[in-house]
Amino acid sequence: MPDRRSVLLTLVTAALTSASGADAVGAPERIPLWPGQPPGGGGPHGPIARDDSGAVSNIATPMLEVYLPENPTGVAVLVAGGGGYTRIGIVKEALPAALWLTAQGITAFVLTYRLPREGWNDGPLVTFQDGQRAMRLIRVNADRFQIDPNRIGVMGFSAGGHLCGMVAARSDYRSYARVDLIDDLSARPDFAVLLYPVVSLGPPYDRTTTRRSLVGETPTLEASEAWSLQTYVQPNCPTIFLVQADDDAVISPEHSRVLDEACREAHVSVEYHRFAVGGHGFGIGQSDAPVALWPRLCRLWLTSISVMR
Repeated sequence: MPDRRSVLLTLVTAALTSASGADAVGAPERIPLWPGQPPGGGGPHGPIARDDSGAVSNIATPMLEVYLPENPTGVAVLVAGGGGYTRIGIVKEALPAALWLTAQGITAFVLTYRLPREGWNDGPLVTFQDGQRAMRLIRVNADRFQIDPNRIGVMGFSAGGHLCGMVAARSDYRSYARVDLIDDLSARPDFAVLLYPVVSLGPPYDRTTTRRSLVGETPTLEASEAWSLQTYVQPNCPTIFLVQADDDAVISPEHSRVLDEACREAHVSVEYHRFAVGGHGFGIGQSDAPVALWPRLCRLWLTSISVMR
């Protein structure tokens, strides 16, 4: 009997590889983030590259893909897959999460963001620029997609968790010059769901691909701190739902502990769920493992903070 995650991955893979498969999940609308060249210029050429796992790279045109629920609740979530900022885990992380969200009545926006090692002139800032612009695009389209502009969140996995966390914690920071009226809207999410996120880029937690992608092989402590999420946790941060497996061999569980402590010190509401087993990259979780409880816990949490009604 196939588990829930296997079924979702089958649907997602079919949607990506065949026109008829797209009908199984609903062909998403694609919305480019920028009206022309993204801020700073540069970047790769040619089509998006996709590896055997369905992760993408060579992102010349960052975009949102919109997944609509049959019965919208007014809630929307921006979804960012991980991949150490060298690729984006679309099939294994972002799209299964989007399907789960739409099943809850939540409109899901899957983000294909620029990768800092792909020749962009603004370097590591490009991911943050795309995250902020994506939040503003969701808000400007709120009426069109039946979204409450005060119930928009983010959900990120691994490096995507770092990106979503930075968007949540640094919403007042202007990462790019104003392009149009859309940029007058708030980039602050109302809540954040972070799964096994990269948090600190400084020692002793700096053995990650994310650190190498953002600040290089031998960064200064100042550069590492500038891209460490816990540095920016302040009382005005949105509430956070945090999930981590203790046996994660890729991203140390200490990253989530550091974020949890930073939130508590700043009096930011945080719900932190630790699982003994799950490893890294579990996505929505295998149905035969306790870590698969996190979507249910997340749904209850959204109700407890009055996002879901």
